Amino acid sequence: MIKRIVQVIYIFVGSTLGLVLFPLLDKLLKTELPNILHNSYVQALSGAVIFFILSLWLVDPTVTFIKYIEEKLLKAPISMILFGSLGLVFGLILAFLISLPIDSIRLQYVSSIIQIVVTILLGYLGFQVGIKKREELLSLFTLSSKAKKKAAEEQDTPFDIPVKILDTSVIIDGRIADICQTGFIEGTIVIPQFVLAELQYIADSSDTLKRNRGRRGLDILNRIQKELAMKVEIYEGDFEDVPEVDAKLVKLTKLKNGILVTNDFNLNKVSELQQIKVWNINDLANAIKPVVLPGEVLTAFVVKEGKEKLQGVAYLDDGTMIVVEDGKESIGKRVDTVVTSVLQTSAGRMIFAKVK
Repeated sequence: MIKRIVQVIYIFVGSTLGLVLFPLLDKLLKTELPNILHNSYVQALSGAVIFFILSLWLVDPTVTFIKYIEEKLLKAPISMILFGSLGLVFGLILAFLISLPIDSIRLQYVSSIIQIVVTILLGYLGFQVGIKKREELLSLFTLSSKAKKKAAEEQDTPFDIPVKILDTSVIIDGRIADICQTGFIEGTIVIPQFVLAELQYIADSSDTLKRNRGRRGLDILNRIQKELAMKVEIYEGDFEDVPEVDAKLVKLTKLKNGILVTNDFNLNKVSELQQIKVWNINDLANAIKPVVLPGEVLTAFVVKEGKEKLQGVAYLDDGTMIVVEDGKESIGKRVDTVVTSVLQTSAGRMIFAKVK
């Protein structure tokens, strides 16, 4: 069907060009065309026939190109298409206004060429500006509505609750769903589209471990969205000039004036350097571990032998490791231990104790 439509377009363009080019050719060559070619119907028919013959070779590449453009447009965010189109329209309007005084130029062909160049240039610039500046333009268009909404919210709540933006690592980790369920996180959770794309890429990986981690991340998102009383928003925008997902998250957090939730150490440090507020799940986990002081008695289950002679290794319910002196003989038993010292490392906390 699309091939027929393209062929009809080629025929229509050919007939139009026939009406325009035959008289122009007569003037340029300064030769008298046959009388039959002075008939407008014959000129249109001749152009249509020529372009119909050309379409037999050009229709397939044209259809392929149209489908390529269609695929790109379907993948592009709606904001990009909308603001790109608006930019194109404004560019063409500006080109029309600039072309009006150009008509006064006596050189007919020169003025026509200048008008065509100005129209193409300003149309292209308008389209590019609309795409590149769509986030800023969107913020301008929604400024008044946001101000009204903010004023209404200030009447109900004494302060604004910043949005929480999740990165890929914290979604795959899975603990964020349990934290949301407890009610410690308030406000709206924002999940960027480019994070979803990265999760989908991981879930489709040929590596079994990566594939399982990606699928777990998608399951966690479904749980947060469907089972928990949290408002979840999908951010459809993208930052095409920024290739890395972490850099996109930093830029989005700045744009939203929100809080980045992660457990990635490097992303945490980069965000802090750029003065972005970050919540690190690992820091939260370490903060809620119970404080243990030397001399306290802990009941622990010795599970294995330690590195040193006669040592045993036990774990608290929160996963904190206890190195028990003379605990080798108590492997497989629950014993009372006395804390001798506590060591805090970058990997977590380690407790040293001896059998009571």
